[in-house]
Amino acid sequence: MLAVVGAWMLLAPAAWAGRIEPRSFFAATLGRAWEYNIYLPDGYDAGAARRYPVLYLLHGFGSDRNDWLIKGQIDRLADEMIAGGTIPPCLIVMPSAGQSWYLDGIEPMETAFLKDLLPEIEGSFMANGEREGRIVAGVSMGGYGALRLALGHPETFAAVALLSPAIYTPLPPSGSASRRSAVFATNGQFDPALWQALNYPTLLAHFQASNLAVPLFAVAGSEDELHIGGHVADLARVWHRNHWPGTFLVLAGKHDFAMWRRVMPDALRFLFRQITDPDTRLATSLPSRRRR
Repeated sequence: MLAVVGAWMLLAPAAWAGRIEPRSFFAATLGRAWEYNIYLPDGYDAGAARRYPVLYLLHGFGSDRNDWLIKGQIDRLADEMIAGGTIPPCLIVMPSAGQSWYLDGIEPMETAFLKDLLPEIEGSFMANGEREGRIVAGVSMGGYGALRLALGHPETFAAVALLSPAIYTPLPPSGSASRRSAVFATNGQFDPALWQALNYPTLLAHFQASNLAVPLFAVAGSEDELHIGGHVADLARVWHRNHWPGTFLVLAGKHDFAMWRRVMPDALRFLFRQITDPDTRLATSLPSRRRR
């Protein structure tokens, strides 16, 4: 009898369950098909005239659009936090970006992100297309890309979260994948000057001149083999010196999804506190829980 009950519990649907849709579209800037996954919250198809805030979630080097699902279990976390009223119902977009570092390098990935991916999401889904409804986050290489997007385009994103971001200053350590990436190579060799020309400090003057606040959450593990905690501390000093809003943490953990899964709830709470979205008020607009 216990075995039967246990089996039923394993098969029973969750009380709150969003879904993942794999998508592909033609990105004109890239001149090719571009794949992404999107998380749609429970109740998305209910027919209400609403626009959902969008989190653009960026993967690390050597990964793809599935990394945040398989290793990060972001869909389960979103289900739990939405059900608990901690974050509003939202869309989460996970694009594949290869080893691009989200730069206009081997491919014009940064331009495609803004000119192709955002219009694709906002034209195909019930997405909030205003700055106040867009947030961006990433891990490692994705953290590098998320910070560049926030600093370079503060008119586009309302907040940013960086998990173990590969934002090395002045140069990456010998173990960093950036030293093996064609994006930062000249004549097949890692180019220190190119790294420095593309890294986030070159965008700070532009960001400061914009007079736009982009609250930032950044975290690294104290046992990170790439010593990213020190680089997060460097970024924190820049942020605090300019009196920009932000939260910076160095916690026990390594450069892996064990730590990133642990800190992601804090990152999501931070991000969604920053946005203004009248269509997804936490107190009044959560759809009723229902089984699927």
